[in-house]
Amino acid sequence: MTIFNAFRRTARLCLIATVTAVVLPATAQVIPQPQTIIPAAPQLAASSWILMDADSGRILVEHNADERLPPASITKLMTAYMVERELDRGTINMSDMVNISENAWRTGGSKMFIEVGDQVSVEDLLHGIVIVSGNDASVAMAEHLAGGEAPFADLMNQHADRLGMRNTHFENATGLPHDNHYSSAHDLALLTQHIINDYPEHYQIYSQRSFSYGGIDQPNRNRLLWRDPTVDGLKTGWTNDAGYCLVSSAKRDDMRLISVVMGTNSEEARAQETQKLLSYGFRFYETMKLYERGAVLATPRVWGGDINELRVGVDGEVFMTLPRNRNEELRARLNLDEDLQAPVAVGDNVGTLEVYLGEEMVGERQLSALESVEEGGFFKRMFDQVQRFFSGLISRFTD
Repeated sequence: MTIFNAFRRTARLCLIATVTAVVLPATAQVIPQPQTIIPAAPQLAASSWILMDADSGRILVEHNADERLPPASITKLMTAYMVERELDRGTINMSDMVNISENAWRTGGSKMFIEVGDQVSVEDLLHGIVIVSGNDASVAMAEHLAGGEAPFADLMNQHADRLGMRNTHFENATGLPHDNHYSSAHDLALLTQHIINDYPEHYQIYSQRSFSYGGIDQPNRNRLLWRDPTVDGLKTGWTNDAGYCLVSSAKRDDMRLISVVMGTNSEEARAQETQKLLSYGFRFYETMKLYERGAVLATPRVWGGDINELRVGVDGEVFMTLPRNRNEELRARLNLDEDLQAPVAVGDNVGTLEVYLGEEMVGERQLSALESVEEGGFFKRMFDQVQRFFSGLISRFTD
């Protein structure tokens, strides 16, 4: 009878680990407050727009967000992202000197005013791309990184595909008009999310109000950098076909939002329409960090291993963006694999984490093994096989 009870306890633990509700961390527990009534999203005088939370990725507002449109100089966000990526990989350094070709010097449109034959640092060129939208600087970096603008555009498209930018195709590094050069508000928000989160050490460049090179001082064209101290980026764009476009980001308290507005009719309009989106998002929503990277959320049974329990959690921080004053309705559920067997490697998918707001599922993440479990010895594996058999038998009996 003692052995039978032991096996029955094991079976019950196995069932509990299979599907269990978990309480969210203490940061998610607050005193209930009256719910915020959320009005309809603002309608903008623009062709397309989107408002996204930079941490959770939740889209709060969108209109024609997947429509393919000319991005103008917002293209340079990808150009800058690729420079930052190579800096992070160590293939180039800020102090590296770049030879300026006649081709780069002759590029029309907005300029950093570099000269043929000059040697200009990567740092200066990156500032020239981001702050003053230098087409000459963009071509110079494209030639430096890929040997020419055409192969650089091919790399841009490969990275766009890697980042999930499904409605984007680049023909150049500048955003100068081309029939096959397009992007969407949604794709540009995704790219901006990666710029902010992947290479934060370079992000401060996007907030600088001016840049001086060769004795010429030029202002950043993002008017919100002067009007709203919480706005710290990112990039403007304009052509006749694209209209006036603006990608912005702002952080208030622990919440960062990304807005993309495309196809307005003036510099002032793109600033005002962006302010409408940001004000709406910050007023009616909040972002919460639910779990840290590597937080242990469960320790399910592992069969046939050198240890009996596996630490399970999430491989990245978990954020949720919610209507204000509704976080007391949050709950989470773990759906763990029913029959975990050794060997298990770090990072293996062992189930899912589901987050609910009331009855609505608002987020889902993969549950990963936070440690490795090697196969146990012969006798340990044999004992676990017997134990699993009786656990399954008792489970069917109790059902």
